[in-house]
Amino acid sequence: MMRSLWAGVSGLENHQTRMDVIGNNISNVNTVGFKKGRVDFQDLLSQTMQGASSPTAEVGGVNPQQVGLGMNIAAIDTIFTQGALQTTGKSDDLAIQGDGFFILKNGDKSFYTRAGAFGLDSNGTLVNPANGLRVQGWTAQNVAGQTFINPSSEPGDLVIPVGGKDPANATGEVDLACNLDKRTPDVPPAANLLQVQQGTWQIDKTIYDTFGNTHTLRINFTKVVGTPNTWQAQVQVDPNAQTNTNTIADIGPANSTVNTFQVTFNNLGTLISATDSQGDAVNNGNLLVNVGFDVPNTTPGPGGAPIRQNFNLNLGTVGSVVNTITQFAAESSTKAFKQDGYPMGYMEGFRVDQTGKITGIYTNGEKRLLGQVALATFRNPGGLEKAGESTYVRTNNSGDPNVSQSGVAGKGKIIPGALEMSNVDLAEAFTDMIVTQRGFQANTKTIQTSDQMLQDILTLKR
Repeated sequence: MMRSLWAGVSGLENHQTRMDVIGNNISNVNTVGFKKGRVDFQDLLSQTMQGASSPTAEVGGVNPQQVGLGMNIAAIDTIFTQGALQTTGKSDDLAIQGDGFFILKNGDKSFYTRAGAFGLDSNGTLVNPANGLRVQGWTAQNVAGQTFINPSSEPGDLVIPVGGKDPANATGEVDLACNLDKRTPDVPPAANLLQVQQGTWQIDKTIYDTFGNTHTLRINFTKVVGTPNTWQAQVQVDPNAQTNTNTIADIGPANSTVNTFQVTFNNLGTLISATDSQGDAVNNGNLLVNVGFDVPNTTPGPGGAPIRQNFNLNLGTVGSVVNTITQFAAESSTKAFKQDGYPMGYMEGFRVDQTGKITGIYTNGEKRLLGQVALATFRNPGGLEKAGESTYVRTNNSGDPNVSQSGVAGKGKIIPGALEMSNVDLAEAFTDMIVTQRGFQANTKTIQTSDQMLQDILTLKR
């Protein structure tokens, strides 16, 4: 009878533990990134009353006789199923759809979490604002003018310089994509002003110097007399300025002294070549014309000469009709579709994409890659130990973290502007709570009945 008492006690204790886990699940039903727990039971040791015996020639075998000594907790598992995603619209709120954990740091100690309610501190560092733990990732590197992320390096703190400056960038290339009307009449040198206007097509484009000042680039195309597929281009920078900018156009060595060059097409309307005033020509690949001009209001260079700025005028690819100057029997179009200069700007915000890449948005219209959020996965995420504040730490049974970017090595994708909600199912929790309460109640009956039996033994003498 004492065995039944202790079996009932073990049932009470362990059902109470199960109730504790259920209560914790329900209390965290609205906790961002929370993963529910589950209690698994197993029977305790059994006392063998009679051992098993094998069959003989006369009788068959006998099974063992055992009395169980109660039950015990086999495991308290953390269930890492996907939680529902809630849209917040906040750019630094991040959710993971699929496997993986965000990596947080407190000094040299690493924590892992599914709760992506992040923000910026006063230094611009991406952190969990509830506890100051710093989000880990890779900062963008700039090498030879190219920005890239190196995910093979050790992740570190992510700093987002909101309000920081983006220096001005001088125009280095202007790309043309216009059409020159094949039907345009030739304009002889002695033509009157009206004829010149009819035979000339003008392109204007804003470009920038190293200070971020704007300048007007003007290109006038005039059909050359007697050569039906050749046009002369005149390039001017700030044509209406009071001070002449001394614009010069060159192909090959910088030996030209004028601002004109010629463009030749084939009978299919596509580019063949470009030739400058010195006879230097280019006739394959991208046709580039180097344009130089004096930058006003700058400190004179060696010898007192004005500071010169140079950029390439990209006429397009030989034989192509895409983003290239063409000559078809259609209305002339004046389009310089791209230039790579811009004025100084300030960072006014940032965005995170599904790969975790962070892009800064600047007031000058530019976008800069700033970094990328790192994710970690574990061979056995159930082996992680809860460290409070919706974080986990690695243990000997979780394995070491596999750190890489989103979408690599089985990692899920990052959903910006959203948070992962708790994966607790209230209907399931309430049902489990009823079953647990009934189990607890049944074990109390076991204790009560065993106690009554002991009482009956004590009254046998009466």
